[in-house]
Amino acid sequence: MVKCIIFDCDGVLVDTEKIGNGILLSMAAELGFEMKLEDAYRDFNGRNLKECFQEIEKGIGKKLPESFERDYRERSFAAFKTQVKPMEGIVTFLEKLKIPYCVASSGPVDKIRLNLEVAGLLDKFENKIYSAYEINSWKPDPGIFLHAAKEMGFDVADCIVVEDSKAGVMAGIRGGFKVYGFANGYNNADLEQEGAILFNTYEEL
Repeated sequence: MVKCIIFDCDGVLVDTEKIGNGILLSMAAELGFEMKLEDAYRDFNGRNLKECFQEIEKGIGKKLPESFERDYRERSFAAFKTQVKPMEGIVTFLEKLKIPYCVASSGPVDKIRLNLEVAGLLDKFENKIYSAYEINSWKPDPGIFLHAAKEMGFDVADCIVVEDSKAGVMAGIRGGFKVYGFANGYNNADLEQEGAILFNTYEEL
């Protein structure tokens, strides 16, 4: 029996991946970095932002400007404030749940809260938000999911993880969780390969 659900945030609860990746690739392109949006979905989603920056630096053969992270966060936060929407079907799904649930994300707490608030979901996750920045452990390390389960008061065996990124599925599987992968057309093969049970809509889940 599932007693607790641990949700990732971006691409699982809120529709932010196109916004965030689009801005990042646009800024990186100005420095000579080339990557298709679908490749960014696969390679960047669920990972620590600094790892994504390192990938860009490898691609352009030099360090990013010192202001790159600050500029990216300012531009993406501004876009999130007006463009973020809840993932289709998630509101109804949450309303029907009769077991505890939480969110565990690689993003900073203020970013998680902003995105949930703009999407109209913050009230559903108040006091149930766990960030990798709080414990300095990022996916694919399982630390954030183990932390969330512990804080929620459940054993790993009693929880499931809902993810949409390769790094997130790896983290869940490494932590001993049963992981459901939200397939978006770009990530299907990667999620299944890492051991996730795929679903396409919240109605299906």
